[in-house]
Amino acid sequence: MKIKSKLLFGIGLLFTMITLLTFLSTFYVNKLSKESKNILLDNYNSVEHCRQMLNALNNGHQNEIEVRNFQKNLLLQQNNITEIGEKELTEMLTSDFAVLKNKARDSSLLKRVQIDITDIMLLNMQAIVRKDIKAQHTASTATLWIGFTGAICFLIAFILLFNLPGNIANPIKKLTDSIKEIAAENYSQRLHFETQNEFGDLANAFNTMAQKLEEYKTGNLEKLMMEKRRIDTLINNMHDPVMGLDENKKIIFMNNVALKITGLKAENVIGKPVQNVALGNDLVRMLVQDMFSDKAIDSNKIPIKIYADNKESYFEKEIIPIKIIPTGEKEEKLVGNVIILQNITSYKELDFAKTNFIATVSHELKTPISSIKMSLQLLENETVGLMNGEQQTLLESIKEDANRLLKITAELLNMTQVESGSIQLVAKACDAKEIMQYAIDTNKTLADKKNIKLIFTTAENLPAVLTDKDKTAWVLTNLISNALRYSHENASVKLGINVLNDKIVFSVSDTGQGISTEYIDKIFDRYFRIPGSKKEGTGLGLSISKEFIEALGGSIHVKSDLASGSSFSVMLPIEKI
Repeated sequence: MKIKSKLLFGIGLLFTMITLLTFLSTFYVNKLSKESKNILLDNYNSVEHCRQMLNALNNGHQNEIEVRNFQKNLLLQQNNITEIGEKELTEMLTSDFAVLKNKARDSSLLKRVQIDITDIMLLNMQAIVRKDIKAQHTASTATLWIGFTGAICFLIAFILLFNLPGNIANPIKKLTDSIKEIAAENYSQRLHFETQNEFGDLANAFNTMAQKLEEYKTGNLEKLMMEKRRIDTLINNMHDPVMGLDENKKIIFMNNVALKITGLKAENVIGKPVQNVALGNDLVRMLVQDMFSDKAIDSNKIPIKIYADNKESYFEKEIIPIKIIPTGEKEEKLVGNVIILQNITSYKELDFAKTNFIATVSHELKTPISSIKMSLQLLENETVGLMNGEQQTLLESIKEDANRLLKITAELLNMTQVESGSIQLVAKACDAKEIMQYAIDTNKTLADKKNIKLIFTTAENLPAVLTDKDKTAWVLTNLISNALRYSHENASVKLGINVLNDKIVFSVSDTGQGISTEYIDKIFDRYFRIPGSKKEGTGLGLSISKEFIEALGGSIHVKSDLASGSSFSVMLPIEKI
């Protein structure tokens, strides 16, 4: 909307509002006059109470019913005192009536009570007349002044409506045209306003700006070249490989480290399309392949192995899109990309060392733990000797700890296999029911111990699932074990197998404590345990399960509500015939 149109709309609205204000003010002042009359109802009520009291006296002040009626109206009058002197008259009436009740036959007292009532009525009637005259005068005065003020406002709005928009919009239009000339690099453009107001100051400021821009244009090129050399030096002194592309994917710079690891020369690549360079260089092709892929592939965080510094080095790729909002526009525009390779070789070497250490320690721990379990089995054999109750309890505790240690070492070994890539998975057609039944039988003892019912349902005529039987059984055993651990005693855990499209879906659902929403995305992270959880574990089971299932071409999902339980589902492909 043009500024002139906006001003016309604004002033027109102001004109409408002032007119409406005049009308509403007159309307509500008249209404105020009517409402002021309603205030007089207090006086009318007093008159009515007095009339009722006179009627009670006339109907027989010795009659008990009439006395109660008199007292009722007297009480109402005592609570409706609004005028000066009315309180004293009411108190006098109360006093005289109290004496009259004791001397009911005294006609002079009766006459005095009647006079008291008449005085109260006269006082309120005089007040009614006085307030009515005052309210009518106030309303007439207010109506006159508001009408006069409304007429003045109408006149002012009418003048502004026809003069102000043009006075403001015309200089702004001249300023806009001059700014367009400046945007077209016509820095000789100047503004001249004859008026010495804000527009005159604006013209002086604009002319000063145009003059400085004209001077800046002549000396700007040298400064830009200096800044470019400074940036080039900064990029070339970076220890990580960096490559920059423009919006057309042409190479605009490559620092010395990037040229070294790619084996290229600057004069052969700068200014050339990166796809042409990638045709003859495998490393460049690997770096930019995601930018030309139709699929949304996020490989930025996958380490890249490159032979650099006379050894195999690992780099983490990051593609940073460069977006700016061009001058005079409102939407962002892509002007290029920067590819940075961060050298993570030292971190990778530490990770390898950690993995090897965990694998070695875990492997060495399995032998003594197995010996401990064998010794425990011998102790349980009654032919060796009988044990008392305390010894049996101690034996069970040692047995549980040994099993827990064995499970932890197994999880650590599985994790090291996943990290080192040495895990052996053999996917073949398997019976889904058989795998689930094995997991159920493995956890049967724990379920019976907590009196938890395992409810297993399955679809009919299930097709064979394409998976590694042992690894899948390990995953399901881990999921059922978790469900039992986090379920209350005498609860139930639901297990199921169904077909969804071309997938077999294994499900494990419990009614335990559930998982808070803030931790749902973290439970598959290595070593993660929910804060405050009292259950023991390494925090590796779900992470390893996810690695196994995804390596088999499947996926694992979880749905959970805090205090309502959790439901895990494992999806694996069906064998294709």
